Amino acid sequence: MSTLSKRSTVYFEPAIHQALKVKAASAQLSVSELVDEAVRLLMNEDQEDLAAFSARENEKEISYEALLNDLKKHGKI
Repeated sequence: MSTLSKRSTVYFEPAIHQALKVKAASAQLSVSELVDEAVRLLMNEDQEDLAAFSARENEKEISYEALLNDLKKHGKI
């Protein structure tokens, strides 16, 4: 793990904390490393979602009703 520059206190439900400790031990990592990786993955997912939204911002909007009608027309529902 890289040197962390900030410290934070995170509270977990006891069962979640126990599961994290077991996972950390089995992966030979610290709980901090697991949490850091989870946060990084979450942020990366958010970045991918934002990029997808940006890529589609010029698409024509369709109402929910029109979408349902199109799905029915094409035998999807």
